[in-house]
Amino acid sequence: MAEKKLEPVTEKRGIIYEIACVLAHIVFHTLMPVRFHHKERLRQDPPFVVIANHRHALDPVVMAMGIPKHQIVFLAKKELAGNSKFLRNLLVRLHCILVGRHESDMEAMRACMKAVKMKKILLIFPEGTRHHEGQMEHIESGTALIAMRSKAPVIPIYFDRKLSFFKVTNLYVGEPVPYDDLLAEGINAETCEKMNERLRETFRGMIRDAGTEKI
Repeated sequence: MAEKKLEPVTEKRGIIYEIACVLAHIVFHTLMPVRFHHKERLRQDPPFVVIANHRHALDPVVMAMGIPKHQIVFLAKKELAGNSKFLRNLLVRLHCILVGRHESDMEAMRACMKAVKMKKILLIFPEGTRHHEGQMEHIESGTALIAMRSKAPVIPIYFDRKLSFFKVTNLYVGEPVPYDDLLAEGINAETCEKMNERLRETFRGMIRDAGTEKI
């Protein structure tokens, strides 16, 4: 009998996801403290898309802790699992959509649209990998396409530093990024690039604002 394929987008949250949320609540309130700013902007009914910079492998778990009432489905590069079936299954059970970097992955795109249709929260790291300097200058081409096809609110989130032991990481939640005007022009290469530039400018502003709040 063929083994049943695991799906990252499911009706209910899996037990491994639930355990990860409990552990995250403990770790990110003690050993690796995280402070959310403007968290009320996340208190809306899904579906919506979260766009965040990526500094640490545990960033998705921070988000799962920060939005405890809803299932977060996040994208991650296939290379994380390597050739390990165990790691691949673990990531999928954590509601991770594995995608090839710099590739057009239609299966991943369908999973993203399924997540939105099922009223989940879709988490995307547009840079495609971790960047410790915190900038958002390079954005994978598929980011805007996924966001615009979802037609869901797009909420930007900025991590001001890499998660560290006994040092507070500030997480800033921005206002939804408007893009109705781009949808009116149609979803194509030109409007996707305009959307990516809008995301870059949004994060430039969030980085400036975060620096101002610390003064």
